[in-house]
Amino acid sequence: REIAKDLPYDFWVVLVGDTITEEALPTYESWLMDVEGINQIDEGGNGWSKWVRSWTGEENRHGDLLNKYLYLSGRVNMREVEMTSQHLINDGFDIGTGRDPYKNFVYTSFQELATYVSHNRVSQLAKKYGDNKLSKICRLIAGDEMRHHHAYSEFVNRIFQVDPSEMMLAFQYMMKQKIVMPAHFLRESGEKIGTAFEQFSDSAQRIGVYTAADYVDILQKLIDKWQIDQITGLTAEAEKARDFLMKLPARMTRISERLVIPAESHIFKWVQPALIK
Repeated sequence: REIAKDLPYDFWVVLVGDTITEEALPTYESWLMDVEGINQIDEGGNGWSKWVRSWTGEENRHGDLLNKYLYLSGRVNMREVEMTSQHLINDGFDIGTGRDPYKNFVYTSFQELATYVSHNRVSQLAKKYGDNKLSKICRLIAGDEMRHHHAYSEFVNRIFQVDPSEMMLAFQYMMKQKIVMPAHFLRESGEKIGTAFEQFSDSAQRIGVYTAADYVDILQKLIDKWQIDQITGLTAEAEKARDFLMKLPARMTRISERLVIPAESHIFKWVQPALIK
């Protein structure tokens, strides 16, 4: 508690939001288990279902650990945090992938890298403010997220090798509708679904944990990793999709440069300003 007292308000908001996002794991596992081709019933489940269970086991530790840190810090209203976590699980999410494995793997490839960026930046900030234990916690979580990103992005890489046109169209589809964060239905107690997410995102932008520029950077990393410019054997429709994707980072950069983030923090029920010096 003594070490945690120097962490600023927006930092606590982001840490709480990250924790709640991790704690909504039941939503993510149940969604992935319903993706076409994943069979968790026959003979103990196929390889995909075993992967999802293993992934869930690793992800489960993240929310548990961060929740314990928040509780021990004495700096947040744990009742409000728990209420938001329950709301988020109850409300589910709508990430636009349907049951399509190609679209789902584009989503998870992007999202795991975004989560890595967020946890890694929180780790760096915690270290800057002198909280080395929290820094280590978030660094270890970030390491898991990066390994998960490598796995999911390799799934996509293999699909590009055997079904390039359909994979290209799935990538374009997901980027056209934009990647929404898994906690996009975030809300505080007594509020409407999704009303807290923008304010949480503003806090993350203000302290540089996850920004619009990071979104564009992740998109470019995926384009480079999957060597979108070098893929051959595409249909005419998939070629148009490739052209769209190759031009998208520059377009999104121009848009991100025009974004204006509110200077003042939204006061959340999770974090009591009187406790934050």
